[in-house]
Amino acid sequence: MKKLLLIAGGCFVMLSSFAQSEKFTAAMKKNLAELDSAFKNPAYLLTLANNFERIASAEKTQWLPYYYAAFCQVNNGFMEKDKSKIDAIADKATELINKADSLSPGNSEISCIKSMIASCHMMVNPMQRWQEYGAVSNENMEAAMKQDPANPRPFYLKGQGLKYTPEQFGGGCKTAVPVLETALEKFTAFKPASELHPNWGKEIAQQIVDGCK
Repeated sequence: MKKLLLIAGGCFVMLSSFAQSEKFTAAMKKNLAELDSAFKNPAYLLTLANNFERIASAEKTQWLPYYYAAFCQVNNGFMEKDKSKIDAIADKATELINKADSLSPGNSEISCIKSMIASCHMMVNPMQRWQEYGAVSNENMEAAMKQDPANPRPFYLKGQGLKYTPEQFGGGCKTAVPVLETALEKFTAFKPASELHPNWGKEIAQQIVDGCK
């Protein structure tokens, strides 16, 4: 009888864990499906950021919802026209990505977001902030490349940054395209770990390359 109770208890725990996993996956997929349309409505990016943060608070051990919450926040920062609001948005993204980092240290995808956050801070005043935040952005970008050389996103971010850097400072299409073409090669070979893992950037990388040609 005792063995039967132990088996029944074990089955209950397994079924509960499976149900929780299914609930997590469904919630993540629902919000991920809305990401593309959210970029047409920056305010909705904040809604999605809040949704992902709620998922993260419920799960506690999953780094992906914190990652996507930070991803939404930082992209909202890039799209914010009022520069007086950008630092606060980037700071919130930092808070979220640091939580992801604590759950998955040394993660290339997380380093990409850290690079983006530094660039977001720099946008407030590029001339004054380049020395500080440009260095942080590059440091995280290089870290992302080393942490996972197969990850196309740090190469995409580097190429994108070069495209919008003035030619007199080593930027422009001439220097950006080779890096973006490397990113596109890596995008072709890249296979995300699951349907929930990051898989963004290819379309924009291709658009930049096409625009340069």
